[in-house]
Amino acid sequence: MKKRNSSTGKFKRQPRNHPVTVLLNDSEMRTITRYCERYKYHNRSEMIRRTLMRAILKKFDADSPTLFD
Repeated sequence: MKKRNSSTGKFKRQPRNHPVTVLLNDSEMRTITRYCERYKYHNRSEMIRRTLMRAILKKFDADSPTLFD
């Protein structure tokens, strides 16, 4: 995720220094390839990273305590 630079209001790009390797079976790889072709993603790793982070942040938000629980 990008950090917001408070002085300019623009996002500051952070370097990615932590590689993660994931192994997929043939069916999973075909599904990801088909998805990228259909929705015109040219960078598969970016699509996977965004999708993964979106799911994680959504889960964190759903699990956070609320005032009236």
